Parts: sequence; C-alpha cells; structure tokens
Amino acid sequence: MPLPRLGTRSVRLRTAPAVFVVLAVALAGTLLASTLGGPRHGRTTGAPSDHVVIDVSQSRCGHGWTRPEPGVRTFDLHNSSDGAAEVYLEDPGSQAVYGEVEGIGPGTTRQLTVRLGKGAYAFKCVPEDADAVTGPTVHITGGERGPGAAPVTEHDLIPPALAYQKWVGGGLDDVVRLTAKLKDAIDAGDLATARSAWLPAHLQYERLGAAYDAFGDVDAAINGTDAGLPGGVRDKDFAGFHRIEYGLWHGASAAGLRAPATALVKAVTGLRDSWSQTRMDPAQLGLRAHEILENTVQFELTGRSDYGSGSNLATARANLDGTREVLSRLRPLLTTRYADLPGLEADVDRAGHTLDGFRHGARWTPLDRLSRAQREQTDAVLGDLVERLASVATLCDPRRTV
Repeated sequence: MPLPRLGTRSVRLRTAPAVFVVLAVALAGTLLASTLGGPRHGRTTGAPSDHVVIDVSQSRCGHGWTRPEPGVRTFDLHNSSDGAAEVYLEDPGSQAVYGEVEGIGPGTTRQLTVRLGKGAYAFKCVPEDADAVTGPTVHITGGERGPGAAPVTEHDLIPPALAYQKWVGGGLDDVVRLTAKLKDAIDAGDLATARSAWLPAHLQYERLGAAYDAFGDVDAAINGTDAGLPGGVRDKDFAGFHRIEYGLWHGASAAGLRAPATALVKAVTGLRDSWSQTRMDPAQLGLRAHEILENTVQFELTGRSDYGSGSNLATARANLDGTREVLSRLRPLLTTRYADLPGLEADVDRAGHTLDGFRHGARWTPLDRLSRAQREQTDAVLGDLVERLASVATLCDPRRTV
C-alpha cells in the first residue's frame, strides 16, 4: 500500500501486522493463535511447560514433532534456513488452517500455541522466494481440536471486491448529489441551511471507508484534516469537508467558503467519474473491515476529527454502516470460516443500537455531552467489536498454498 500523505483521511489506515494472531480467540473462544515471538522457552498461559521444537526449512519442514498428543500445545518454530518464511499448521487433506505464524526470520524462533484434537496435521513452510513445502503428516487419536478455517486466496476475494466496488460507485453518486446541495446553500449565502446540509454529505462519504486507499491523493481534497499541515486549519492545503466544517462552525462568511465548496464538489465529481476505471485491491477488503472501526475508535471517539460540528458519534455510526457493507460482501467466505459469525453480526447490531441512542432527529449528542457511563459504554462496545473484527482481517488475509 503506498504511503499516504499527511493530512489525508487515509493516513488513518494501517497495514496489517507482520505476524497475525491467527484465527483469533474470538473465533470460538478457543486458544488457537501464535504468540508474537516471546522468549523461546517462555510459558504460555494454559499450555504445558514442555515445548516442541519444529524445523522450518525446505529440506526439513515440520520435522521434530515425534510425540503428537491432544490438548493445548506450544510449538517453537525455528527457521534454520537463510530466508524469511511463514508457517501454517493445517489438515493436509482439507487444508484447513489451525495456526499460523508469519515473518519468521532466518535463524530465529517464534511460538505457536494451538488446541489439538483428533485428526491429521502437517506443518506447511512457505519461504519468501521458493515453493511451499508440506512436512510429514501426524495423526492424533483423541481430544477435540480447535476450529480451523480453509485458506482464502486472492481469487476468492475478487467477487466480493467487485461487488463492493460497484456499491461504492452508487455511494459516490449520492456524495456528489449531497455535496452539490451543500455548495448551493453556501453560494446562496444561507449558512444555516449549509450547516444542515454538511452532515448528510459528510456521512455519505464516511460510509465508503473501505475504499479510501483506492481513492488515493484525492481523499486529501475531500476529507483531509489539518494533521501535519504547517498552517493548521489556516493552511492553504486544508481542504474538503473538514475545511468547510471549520468555517461553518467558526464564523466564516459565505464568501470565504465558496471556493472550498466549489473545490469539494469538483473533487467528489472527479472521483465519481473516474471510479469505474479504478481497481480496488481484493486482498485488502478483510483488513479494511477491521480498520474502519479501529480508526473510528482512534479518531471519532476521541474527538480528534471534530472541527466544530460535534458530529463524531454520527460519523461513528456511518463508519459502522460502512463496516456492515464490507461484511455483507465477505459473508459467503466467512460463513464457513468464522465459527461465531452470528455473534459478530449481533455485536454489530448492538453497536448500532448504542450509537443510535445518541441521535435526536437530525441532531447528535456531542462527545463532550456524554456522561462518564455513556462514554465508557460506547468505548467498550466499539472496542470489543474492533477486537472481533480482527478475526475477519485474519481469515480474509490471502495465503499462499503453493
């Protein structure tokens, strides 16, 4: 992903960590995942004290597992090769993945803790610049294994990405229409109407959160903040919705807002007109489902993106709508991979209900008007949901199978 410019909305988006906590605990409340490379012989909560050292190399992938037993087990994955590699623990027949560690450097060791049960297992070693190698198959005769998931490929993600991209195109039509209303009110000198028109236009853009990276630099002209700008809110490069928001709620004249409004309409129209030629990266769709709300917690629930309208909770609700749209496209893939998908969807509904409680007609409660109990509840509900959505990012991360 190209590095975003300071001041753009996309600066909020972060790339996936190098080592995933795979098929996260939220998948079924079961310990599955790798730790992130603590001390080689450190104790993992719930795991036995004896670790099994597994060789990670093309010639000896998976060697070292001589006593397969059921229960929670910790493997020390030692990369004896001269290049970085990732490792999957999978069922060699179905290729369902039960654990994964990425980015194991040459000569280093990382830990993987998995609940093992009846069935077949094999380690697959995937070097950066060579073919994948599957190690020897081991069989466990008793116990209940933790949940696994079939790997997702980029080919699997193309249909949901295309469906989402088509939905974004329709959303951009609405952004253009609503932004034109905002501009018309400013051109007419009716700033009260402009303040009423600003929020619907901004929220419609916010619902398109998973596409921000594909929007590129034009996002700065549409939804940029003053972060990193030398002149702050008075900087010449501060533009878009937040530039107009600052003016509308800080006493700017209509004459002073006409140029930013014209530039905003031009930017969203240009984006809409060029969108059919844009191609979103299918591999990023699951990650965006997580990052939309991760950024909501970081920016909207802290008030860092408020320039006077007090509409952070409305934006959070729009971001939740955007997350729901991404999940709806990914649902065919998640249904057979995410054991507690109904629970995740119930949590999305619960977050929506919480945020809707702060809506009063066309107005929303500003963050600084929330009671301590309301803030804590909102932070908890959205924070918990972000943690659960991390599993979506993990499950939809394309994996090499050859």
